[in-house]
Amino acid sequence: MKPCRECHHVISEQARTCPNCGAPFPAKENWNGYGYEFKSKAQLLGLPLLHISFKFKPNGKPVAARGIISIGMFGMGVINISQFGIGLFSLSQFTIAGYAVAQFAIAYSLVAQVGLYLNQGMGMFVVNFLDLIGKLF
Repeated sequence: MKPCRECHHVISEQARTCPNCGAPFPAKENWNGYGYEFKSKAQLLGLPLLHISFKFKPNGKPVAARGIISIGMFGMGVINISQFGIGLFSLSQFTIAGYAVAQFAIAYSLVAQVGLYLNQGMGMFVVNFLDLIGKLF
């Protein structure tokens, strides 16, 4: 048994929420959200070489992975693997990238189910951005 970090009510160390105040994981001295996050100590240009984030802050907002290599639900990096991402090279469900493999993408070059591209694209419904602009105007 341990006191809750928020209300100091005595609770089990295995409690997921405090029965008195509702604090999540009340036996932990510090709690900064749900999920998993890893940042490598090695850095390049002020960014971690690798940032993996499948984490949510205590207020429920997701923590985006930002690094040279970013992996997560939301990501931004030179090499990006995510559900929603931005990167030079991106493997993603939804992405804006230089080079992309995605379900939905806007990229210089891409392989996608649906996408807009500038240089070349392959997929089910991919359209050259300049051709699309030409048809609209």
